[in-house]
Amino acid sequence: MSPNAAPSEASTPLIIPELVRLDALPGSSKKDVIEYLAQVVASAGRADTPEGLAGDAIAREETAPTGIPGGIAIPHCRSPHVLAPSLGFARLAEAVDFGAADEQAADLVFMIAAPAGADDVHLQLLAKLARGLMNTEFTDALRKATTEEEVARLVTEQVEPDPADGEQAAAEPAVADDASAPAEGGTVIVGVSSCPTGIAHTFMAAEALEQAGKERGVTVRIEGQGSGKIDWLDPALVKRADAVVFAHDLPIKGRDRFAGKPMVDVGVKAAVNDAGALVDQALAAMEDPNAARVPEGGDASDDAEEENVHWARRLQRSVMTGVSYMIPFVAAGGLLIALGFLLAGYDVASLYEKISISDYSLWNLPGSEFMHEIKDSSDTVVATETISVSRSGMLLYIGWALFLLGKAAMGFLVPALSGYIAFGLAGRPGIAPGFVMGFIAGEVKAGFIGGLVGGILAGYFAAWLAGLNVPRWLRGLMPVVVIPLGTTLVVGSLMYMLLGKPLAALMTAMQNGLTSMSASGSAVFLGIILGLMMCFDLGGPVNKAAYLFATAGLDAATADKTAPYEIMAAVMAAGMVPPLALSAATFLRARLFTKAEVENGRSAWLLGLSFITEGAIPFAAADPLRIIPPSMVGGAVTGALSMVMHVGSKAPHGGIFVFFAIDNFLGFLIAILAGAIVTCAGVLALKQMAANKKAAAGDVAEIAAPAAA
Repeated sequence: MSPNAAPSEASTPLIIPELVRLDALPGSSKKDVIEYLAQVVASAGRADTPEGLAGDAIAREETAPTGIPGGIAIPHCRSPHVLAPSLGFARLAEAVDFGAADEQAADLVFMIAAPAGADDVHLQLLAKLARGLMNTEFTDALRKATTEEEVARLVTEQVEPDPADGEQAAAEPAVADDASAPAEGGTVIVGVSSCPTGIAHTFMAAEALEQAGKERGVTVRIEGQGSGKIDWLDPALVKRADAVVFAHDLPIKGRDRFAGKPMVDVGVKAAVNDAGALVDQALAAMEDPNAARVPEGGDASDDAEEENVHWARRLQRSVMTGVSYMIPFVAAGGLLIALGFLLAGYDVASLYEKISISDYSLWNLPGSEFMHEIKDSSDTVVATETISVSRSGMLLYIGWALFLLGKAAMGFLVPALSGYIAFGLAGRPGIAPGFVMGFIAGEVKAGFIGGLVGGILAGYFAAWLAGLNVPRWLRGLMPVVVIPLGTTLVVGSLMYMLLGKPLAALMTAMQNGLTSMSASGSAVFLGIILGLMMCFDLGGPVNKAAYLFATAGLDAATADKTAPYEIMAAVMAAGMVPPLALSAATFLRARLFTKAEVENGRSAWLLGLSFITEGAIPFAAADPLRIIPPSMVGGAVTGALSMVMHVGSKAPHGGIFVFFAIDNFLGFLIAILAGAIVTCAGVLALKQMAANKKAAAGDVAEIAAPAAA
């Protein structure tokens, strides 16, 4: 086989003698060893370039060392440069340090090279190899082998699939084989292991924990949540388990299956390095009533059956992903613009379009007057104008720079929204086309509506391409070339040719309606609606929709067009009300709240002042019917008052701490205080009614008890 020929058979073995080197001397560093093995893999026709494979493996190595106790190293990666799943092996004449926990240098080095689109069958074989590396008999045999053919045979026997494996892989859902059922009444520990790559450490940790359990006479079953299909633990075994061990670097899928059980929660390397200690900790946790336990309920992103999530729920989650990634751009950009206004004055907003900041420096500071040349289409100066600003010198120069930094950050608002919506729907292949759709939305003046639509279309189209059953030789190119190229071409063409103008017209109509509403008597109604939305789910999708609506308008605001500033102020003020009101309520009537709620109340005031509405979530989760309705009423009051008093905020975040960017700051405080008083009074009234009802029920029970006796 020529070095550049791609393996063509679907049953290409993971290791052949050409991938083995015995008593090699590649160099004294792990970088030398990785580059050596990448060359071995490429020379066998398993990678297109050794440099590309080595670069990806070294990048993976930098995230965490791949040395494991016993003189073994397993550098590994998933790479688009890999043409077929392969195992490069080198037995080193001089051991090289790979950062193992026992500080023993490695003389057995496996390079696990998987294509970016490796299929489940090959990933199962790689998992078996990873488990085998925890077996001393297997590693001793590798050290004693005399030929490359013998090493290839030993490894092949270790990863040889059972005849039933094909059937197992096809089952939905697959359940881990449990041939050796635990003895009746014996101790059972279950758990989950996972690592970022999902190839090596995931399954080595699982094997190490299960072996440590055997040494202690305890049944241990670990579910490896690696790449490809997951062999889910038997639900009956999970139900029977006495304790749980999580050895993971990624979120646990299906975590709520283990709710209520004593828990040991560590990184995956801890299990590889000292599995026995973790099993001992789990055994101790079984006897400790104060031991940490798996909490009730699970994170939405951890569903064991992610592929079965309803399309509407998945879409909503993806939009929220886009919003959450967008907010840092908004916060950074908006606050920098506000600081720029504070230092340089508001006329810097028009100055930057006519005068270049690069004409000045810290040693050549600008004055308060500038000459601006007006040129025609042939770049000929036809007139000049004098521009006067309210500041000069250092304050103007620094404020100008901060303003430009903020404008740059705000320029990523819609692309980030669109890019990460596509990421939520299609994973990494959706990011690039999603960002492009966000940029196109700005080009065609479609704003955040165009970003939403473009991101959703890019995400769905990229996900569809990713699900195609393409030839094996093409799989490695799909996530890095085919999907981004195809999605950008198709969806980008749609955005420019068909959707751009209608979306831009819709955005313009919305902005015009917003301006007219805030300038008329309808401003109060708009403030009420925004206040209700901000407090409906206290940081959830409805809250984020209102926030997105407000922040998207900031970029269009001007000195003469202040409606977007007023909307931003109403949204921020209403979002501050719930945590502030609940903090006050716990202070005024602590006996109506649980001890945990009183503790939360001690910090909720600071969250409220910072415009972090989520500070009220612990209260709402415990008693939604008595928390959310008063919060909505208070938010509506605040939103209405803020609009009536024409409060404006040039900063999209920061709460009371961006006072310098708020017009009519006194009105801002009055609106927040009024809403907080309404919410606090409503919560206390509802809580007191519930307490009175409970007390009355208790009195009835006491009276009825003697009669029953």
